[in-house]
Amino acid sequence: FGRHTKTSWGPLISNRIAWFVMELPALIIMPMLALAGGVNIVVLVLAGLWTAHYFNRACVFPFRIRTAGKKMPLVICLMAFGFNLFNGFLCGYYIGSDFGNGLGNGAQYDLTYFMRPHFIIGILVFCGGALLNIYSDNILINLRKKSTDTGQKEYVIPTAGPFRYVSCPNLLGEIIEWCGFAIMTIAFPFFAFALWTIANLLPRALSHHKWYHSKFPDYPPKRKAIIPFIL
Repeated sequence: FGRHTKTSWGPLISNRIAWFVMELPALIIMPMLALAGGVNIVVLVLAGLWTAHYFNRACVFPFRIRTAGKKMPLVICLMAFGFNLFNGFLCGYYIGSDFGNGLGNGAQYDLTYFMRPHFIIGILVFCGGALLNIYSDNILINLRKKSTDTGQKEYVIPTAGPFRYVSCPNLLGEIIEWCGFAIMTIAFPFFAFALWTIANLLPRALSHHKWYHSKFPDYPPKRKAIIPFIL
């Protein structure tokens, strides 16, 4: 989708509508199931962090991007909707039920949980990834606004902030976020989600990077795709 959209994927729908629809299941289902299993402070924090991410993804980001009528294949939207439905259910069920070692019932999760090294490390990683993701998205959104307002070509080379080092810091930020969430919980569903995020976004970052080089002959040759100085 986005700059890589192909009509061969079938019917297209508005980018804004697609983003809202495909992220909505994760926004609703995960916190609903998590809180249904019994409320404690840890459940509230974990569900709150998840909800903050997906509220931005479903209700803020789609209406800030300057897509100028761009489309997304309906099949991509439906596939993402299905994944978020399944993933939101799995993660919410884990947090809200005894399947998660009593997380929802508070069997081993009280205020002392916040003092555990893995939680402290995980929440710092998560917040760092979220800041990188949102900051990078803002740079792209403002860059698109500037190019549109001045009548320049649609795509320009981003050069601010983390874009000096990688082509896709926004995708790197999202990977970091979910790795941090997995560390916070030390739970299989969240490690699986983090691995899926890497498997999904790493190839996309490489495609973006390749596209930039093909589009702009003067693209910075030392800039990496997603991991500074490495990849």
